[in-house]
Parts: sequence; structure tokens; C-alpha cells
Amino acid sequence: MHWLFGDQLGPHFLLPSEDSGLTGDTPLLMIEARSVFRRRRFHRAKAHLVLSAMRHRAAELGDRVVYVRADTYREGLARAAVGGAQVTVHHPTSYAAVRLVRSLPDVAVGPARGFLVPTADFTAWADGHGGRRLRQEDFYRWVRRGHDLLMDGDQPVGGRWNLDHDNRRPPPRGAAVLPVAAPYRPREDAVDDEVRHDLDLWEKDGDVSFVGRDGPRLFPATRAEARTALRRFVEHRLGAFGPFEDAMLAADPAMSHSLLSSSLNLGLLDPAECVESAEAAWRAGRAPLNSVEGFVRQIAGWREYVWQLYWYFGEDYRHSNALRHVAPLPDWWSDLDADDVRARCLRTVLAQVRDTGWTHHIPRLMILGGYALQRGWDPAAVTDWFHRSFVDGYDWVMVPNVVGMSQYADGGRMTTKPYTSGGAYVNRMSDLCGPCVHRPGDRTGAHACPYTAGYWAFLDRHRPLLEHNHRTARAVRGLDRLTDLDEVRRQEGARGDTPP
Repeated sequence: MHWLFGDQLGPHFLLPSEDSGLTGDTPLLMIEARSVFRRRRFHRAKAHLVLSAMRHRAAELGDRVVYVRADTYREGLARAAVGGAQVTVHHPTSYAAVRLVRSLPDVAVGPARGFLVPTADFTAWADGHGGRRLRQEDFYRWVRRGHDLLMDGDQPVGGRWNLDHDNRRPPPRGAAVLPVAAPYRPREDAVDDEVRHDLDLWEKDGDVSFVGRDGPRLFPATRAEARTALRRFVEHRLGAFGPFEDAMLAADPAMSHSLLSSSLNLGLLDPAECVESAEAAWRAGRAPLNSVEGFVRQIAGWREYVWQLYWYFGEDYRHSNALRHVAPLPDWWSDLDADDVRARCLRTVLAQVRDTGWTHHIPRLMILGGYALQRGWDPAAVTDWFHRSFVDGYDWVMVPNVVGMSQYADGGRMTTKPYTSGGAYVNRMSDLCGPCVHRPGDRTGAHACPYTAGYWAFLDRHRPLLEHNHRTARAVRGLDRLTDLDEVRRQEGARGDTPP
């Protein structure tokens, strides 16, 4: 019998192979463990998506699968009457799940699927680079060469590996939304009705508690839906993706983004088919190279890099706290109380998370992550919040993304500088600042922008560390030009947990 976790739902997890023990008729097991939803206060839309995807997959597999609803995975295995029979499972996607399956008798763990690079190959590559400064750019080029992605022989097509310079445009002036086709949105069915009924019942019984809003379901829960979403993106949205991938519009949270991360992370899509579809569009003249390269970089570069670093850095990496940030998350943040926030950028993005469980990578990094970093919140708590609050959030996703990239808690092991900014960046890359009660250029006073003031307070607080970093030293020297630094310190020290 082969056990499928809830993020191993695509056909590539059932391909026969010697290393997995799978054959075309191997019986399958899926376990819906309610204890998963007790351990964390997940976003309601995320719980809905995961359960809907699992139940849809079980219905597709029919009599081949034993689907068990249990309190825990161990109970589910017992109820499945596995007995002493051999159970196989693909390598799970978290340290906790790996510990679980390796503690169970008669469970054999095979290699991971759903990624481009075997972990042993990455380990050899990383060890060959000394294991410390593992630049994502070097890794990305290695993956491109190894998988012949956007290559012309041994050189990148177009002569450049990185087209980021072409992909940093602010949103079109005066546009409320990008002039592109809407993203694919699925239609709910009877399975979704059942899931929503069960979640309502669990909450009513006090068994679990959720955050955020649920419904209608916005992301694919089946392989067919995910394939449709991929086709719609490649055919109708990919062309406009590149130039504006770092831009933000208040009324257009999706912009030209693919919205495929949850489908990839549930295993409904394989990364190879995504990048190959995008490359085929470019080769057919249906999408510009800068957009295709940006999309390929997100999947074959960043997503793959994050997965590999999660395992390479080891489980203790999640406890990194080089900046010694220990402040707790305020309740308004944990509860997604966007209406309590006056700062328009943060209110808008927090409302997007509340309502959908999703926002794209720039609001995550620069609006949400930047605010948490400036306030000195505990990076472990911030990581957990991202894990719980996003439909595509998993342990392997959020630990490197938040600990390393967003909160700089590893002191530069993953990135070369902290990613945070003042209001000027938000103003340049979005339409979020105009009607705001705060002014992006004000550090102090009644209209002081919390991001501008927070940026300078952050640099001041960590000056001994950041003045020796070549990427932040110039910004730190700017502190010496501030005539109101004492007022910034006083103002930010008094901010407390009050929503900005």
C-alpha cells in the first residue's frame, strides 16, 4: 500500500518506479487527520482548499484508495487495517512529517517528488560551493543548464541569464487594474459544500479555530482545474507578467501573476510542466522572453532553491534569530483585523490575506515582511503566521522565505541584505500611497509613514551590524544626515502594538 499525503495529489506521485515500490495497481491510502488543524489556527480558505483537494483526489482514485478520516495519522493507519503490511510513502515535505513516517513500523520512505532537482544532487552542488554563500543566481543557472531550460546550447537564450532589469516597472500610470484577462477561477461543487459543512461543524463544536474568510474557493482543487489555470496563464496572462511582476495595485491583487503556487504545493502541477509550457510559448512567439524568464526564475530558480535550502540548512535553521527580535505579534495582525489599520498599503494587503489567503510576493516581502522586520517581531512567530495564513504556505516554503529572506534572521546566510524599505519604494511601485493618511516622505509628525519611520529606526537599531555590510553601509551612513533621528527613535519606541 502506498500512502499519499495531502500535498502529493498529482499523477507524478503515482508513477511506477523501483525506488518507490509503486506499480500501476498498488493500493493507495489517504488520511485526513483533524489534529493537523488543531495544531495551528489556519486560514479557513486554506483548510477548505486542502480538504477539498484531498477529497476530490480520493473520488478520482475510486476503489483504488482507502480514504480515512481520523483524529491523527497514527489512528488513521490503524483504522486502515494496514497491519504488518508494508507501506510506502514519498519523502514528505516537512521535518515533522519525516519524523512521523520514520517512527512508524513497516513504513518505507522513498525519494521526494514534485521538484526538479534531487536533494542529493543539490547537496553535492552546495558542498562544492563551500556550503555558505549559496547564491540563488548560481543555483538558477545550474538548474537551467541541467534541465535545458531557455538555453541555446550552453548559453542562455537572448544572451542574458537574468532579465530582472526589464521586470521592475511600476504599474501603468492611472491604471486601476492591469489590462489583462482575469485569472482562472474554479467553480465549487458538492465536495466543496461538504467541506464547508464539516468546517462549520468543527468550529461550532469548538474543535478547531480558523482565521480569515472562506469562500468561494479561488484556487484549483483538482488536476483538471490546475491544468486549466496553467493554460489560461500561459495563453492570456504570461505576456504581461514580467514587466509588472514587482508592481502593486490596490484594486488588482492578482496583477498578471500565475496564482499557481497552491497548485504546485499541493502536487496538482509538476514544476517541469509549468516551465516547459512557458518556454514553449516563447519559442512559438506567443510570449516575450523577459516574462517567460521571470516565470521560469520563480519556479526553477526561487521555488526550487527554497525547497533545497530547507533541507540543506537543517531543522535548527528555523530557530535562527541573528537580529535578536523577540517582540510578539499583536492580536490585530494575528487575527487579520485589516479594518483596524489606517496605513493604506498594509490595510489593503492584510485585507487581501484575510479575504483570500493570498497576495503576491512583493506585498508579502515588502509590506507584510517589511513591517514585521521593522517592528522587531519574533521571526519564528512571523514564520508561523505566514504558514498559517496563506493557502500556499507550508513549512518548507515559509522557513527559508521568512527566516532567511523576509526577516534576515539568519544574519545573511541566505540573502546579502535585509529586505525592507521606506514609503518611497511603496509609492514608486504602487498606487497605495496616494489616498493614505500617512505621507511616504514624512518620518515624524501626524502624517509620518510607519514604513519610512520604521526603516530608519531599523537601520539605527542595527547599525553595528549593517554598517559593515557593503549592501547596507551607504543607507546606514544616511542616518548621520537625519536631523530628527532622536524624534524618530522616540516616536517608534512609543508605537507599541497599535495598528499603524
